[in-house]
Parts: sequence; C-alpha cells; structure tokens
Amino acid sequence: MTLEDVTAGKAAVSKGGYVRRVVAASLVGTTIEWYDFFVYGTAATLIFNKLFFPQSDPLVGTMLALTTYAIGFVARPAGGLIFGHFGDRLGRKRLLMLSLVLMGGSTVLIGALPTYNSIGLAAPILLVLLRIIQGVAIGGEWGGAVLLVAEHSKPRHRGFWASWPQIGAPLGNMLATGVLAVMVALLSDEAFIAWGWRVPFLLSSVLLVIGYYIRMSITESAVFQEERRKLEESRTKPAQAPVAELFTRYRRQLLIAIGSYFVINVLYYIMTAFTLVYLDHVGIGKGKALSALLIASALESAAVPLFGHLSDRYGRKPVYLLGAVGTLLFAFALFPLLGSGSFVLITFALIIGLLLHGLMYGPQAAFFAELFPTRIRYSGSSLGVQITTIFAGSLAPIIGTWLLTTFNSWVPIAGYIALCAAVTSVTLLFAPETRNRDLTKIQ
Repeated sequence: MTLEDVTAGKAAVSKGGYVRRVVAASLVGTTIEWYDFFVYGTAATLIFNKLFFPQSDPLVGTMLALTTYAIGFVARPAGGLIFGHFGDRLGRKRLLMLSLVLMGGSTVLIGALPTYNSIGLAAPILLVLLRIIQGVAIGGEWGGAVLLVAEHSKPRHRGFWASWPQIGAPLGNMLATGVLAVMVALLSDEAFIAWGWRVPFLLSSVLLVIGYYIRMSITESAVFQEERRKLEESRTKPAQAPVAELFTRYRRQLLIAIGSYFVINVLYYIMTAFTLVYLDHVGIGKGKALSALLIASALESAAVPLFGHLSDRYGRKPVYLLGAVGTLLFAFALFPLLGSGSFVLITFALIIGLLLHGLMYGPQAAFFAELFPTRIRYSGSSLGVQITTIFAGSLAPIIGTWLLTTFNSWVPIAGYIALCAAVTSVTLLFAPETRNRDLTKIQ
C-alpha cells in the first residue's frame, strides 16, 4: 500500500475534487474561527474600553482593552503546543473539530457577558478567561487547517492550495469588520453600546453549526496516514513528545519559522487593529475607517492564492522576501496616507499594506509545511507561528498605541514596523528554498 493508494481511496470524485473539498472545509472553518478572533479585536478597539474599563481615561481604557486582546495571543502558543502534540499523534481532523467548538462556544459566551456596570470587576475577569480560550483554540486551528490541505496537495501546486486556508484570516476579519460596520451604521451610539455590539458575537453560534457540519465531511490527511502505516509496519511507536524532538533536532527550522513570520504577524495587527486607533486619533470616523478596512481585506482575500501560485512558480523565498522588503519601505508612507483625511488615500494605504502582507502570507503555509517532517509537522508549524504571536502580533497594537501616546508622532511607529520587516528579511536570507519538497521524505 502506497501513499498514492491512500489518496486514490479517499472518495469517488473527479481528479482533484477531493483536494478542493478539503480546501473548502479548511477555508470555511478557518474563516469562522478567525471571524470569532477578530470580532473581539475590532470590538476591543471600538467599544470594550467603555464597557469593561469605564473608570479609565479613554486612551488608557483602549490600552487596557487591547491588553485583553493581547492575552488571546499569549494563550496561542499553549494551543499550538497542545493541539500540535495530539495532532501529530492522533491526526489533524479530530483536533480541528475541537478547536472549532472551543472558539465558537467562547465567542458566543462573550456576546452574552454582563458588563462592568452590571457585575463590576467580575466582567473583565470573565472576559479575559474567555479570551484565553479563544487564544488556545486559534493556536491549534492554523497548523491543522493548513497541513490538512498541504498534505493532500501535489508538490507543484502546494503553494497555491495551501494558501487557501490563509484566506480565512482576511475573510474572517472582513466578515467581522463588515458585521460591526453594519451595526455601527444602523444603530445610534447608545443602542450600539447597550446591545448592538453583542450581535456579531452571538452570530457565531450559527457559524459554528455550519463549520462543524462541513468539516465532518472530510477525512484524515493521506500523508499522516502513510506515516502511521510506516510506523505500524516497522513496529515503531510514534514520538511521545513531538515538541521534544522539535526543540532538540529541529531548532534551526523552528527559528526560521519564527523569524520569517515576525513581520507578517506585526503588520497584520497594525493594519487591522492599530490603524483603527490611529484613524480615530486623527479624527476619522468609525464608519469611514471600517469601510476602508473592509475593502482592503476583500482585495487581500482575492490576492493570497495568486501569491501562493507565484511561490509555486518562482519559489517560496523570492515572493516572501518581496513582501518583507516592500513592508520595510512602505512603513514610512503608511501613516502620512492615513492622516491625509481622504477616504481614497486611506483605503489605498490599507490596500497596499494588506497586499504586502499577502505576498508573505500566501507562500508561508506551504513554506512552513515543507520545513518539518510529518511526525512533528503540526507541532513545528503551529509553534513557529504561535510563539511569534507573543512577541509580535499580541504587542503590535499596544506598542503602536504606546508610541503614539508617548511621542504623538507616527515616525517611531513606522520605525518599529521597518525593524520587524528587517528581522524577517534577514531570516529569509538564511532560509532554504523548500519548493517541490516531498513531504513524505523530509527527515
């Protein structure tokens, strides 16, 4: 029995049909989970300072709300560790189902949470606990969703297919931003504060049911099943702790993953969370800011598979590096465009920033899958991303807000983004080109 036999036996569908079904299941589930994660971040920048930290100065309250937002990122490595361990031991699909339930359930509970005015200090404490659960869930989601697709794809098209679950992030953010934008447009400020903010969170219950049903239709990764078959034939037990092997034998690959992901994580949360704070600071209304972000997220969603395809054709490193260097240069044009007051220029700035993010995010999924062998691939890919979130994405909106408060200038913020882009650029120079690697033969 070979890997081709396993793949051929998946379902009686046309050639390539099963891969598309796996892509659809991964993309839908990932979009729902990122929607849950991002609706919190958008709400934190817009309203949570008033609901859960009303005793604070407005900007300080925003920083406190963003701190609870960051806690979700701190919890993500725990999710990557737990889900990576069991995903490498038990398979990708089971853990993806669990992550979906955890994320959807915690999001719905946030929507039903009493505020500070109702239960006092218990409100922000419960908010933090639910945010931690969100962080654990999303920490386990990304690696499994991407690997399920990457391990079903042929090497020459892996960058393209593996990039599709990546669209879940901009699509989820677009969906979250869109729902909140509609609520802001339709409701008065009083109604939005009183109950309107809860609607996007409660909608997650519907999305949860849809996502769970779709993911039930797919089966386990063929590459993972082949790895299990080889172990059974050799009567070798799977590694008891994949993360132990990761840190002892694959430290270099893990460091490459961390460094290459650094500016991806920083740039995305600067563009989707901090820019809302900055636009509010320079007097741009919520509706205009959310509309511009919605347009930019839609364009990135369409572009990510194209960038994944380009990495199949030209290699992972060239496309990835173009995005990193472009970000370093664009950092110093971003904030003058945002501060122009022109909706066209604001939208243009957000589009360019998110397209640069997409240039890196498109190839990243296949690149990470190709760095690690099957037996530790879930752990390696997940931890490479989730460890980075502690120092990058979780802190980016807070650092941006602190720099703005301290210096009242965009220049230090641009310098911060450029420095992060330099870290990723240097890392990529030392990274291998992984295009066309056979995932079953990486040792």
